[in-house]
Amino acid sequence: MKALLQASSGRQFVGKGEFLFREGEPADTLYYIETGRIRVGKVTPDGRELTFRLCGSEDFIGEVMPYCEPCAYTVEAKAAEDSTVSVIPKDALEEHLYLNPDLAVAYMRWMGVLHQRTQSKFRDLILHGKKGALYSTLIRMSNSYGIKRDDGTILLDIELTNQDLANYCGMAREVANRMLAALKKEKKIKMEDGKIVLLDVGYLRSEIHCENCPAEICTIE
Repeated sequence: MKALLQASSGRQFVGKGEFLFREGEPADTLYYIETGRIRVGKVTPDGRELTFRLCGSEDFIGEVMPYCEPCAYTVEAKAAEDSTVSVIPKDALEEHLYLNPDLAVAYMRWMGVLHQRTQSKFRDLILHGKKGALYSTLIRMSNSYGIKRDDGTILLDIELTNQDLANYCGMAREVANRMLAALKKEKKIKMEDGKIVLLDVGYLRSEIHCENCPAEICTIE
């Protein structure tokens, strides 16, 4: 996929809190994150933020479907911190995919993985409600940012507010607060220096009948 950088038309700086693109804009550009982190999600009709992915260095962002009329973005991308991205226009993307069949296969596989990730998140929410959304998010974060320790616990090595976590789960912060408090009381999680430690990830998996998806699917990135 990095071969796509040959199609880049330049770099773009996105300051923290600024949008790389908004929902409804033409999806005619693919982006590659060089530095920083960018949140990909959308805003619900009642104004709540829903986070699908937190993308970091060396991740691609975009919903560019090659060889067809540009669709509109169905999500938004907002910088979680100062970020720099490489810009790959749709026409340049199409040319490189046409000339490099192996690259075209890699691109389609990447699109397929993104689709599977989204489908699995909706599955957890639909089948298990708010609990499924929270527990699966913690499991995905353990795959993306988890540090497994000698005692079997997993430290989520990411600064995360309860509001951030609520956004990943598509719920109000107050609901997330209550559910996290219950997990702490049951000694399934604890906090260390402002970070979450999973004390019993097996419990979380069993509660939502985890299907043990491959790590590339079960991730928050």
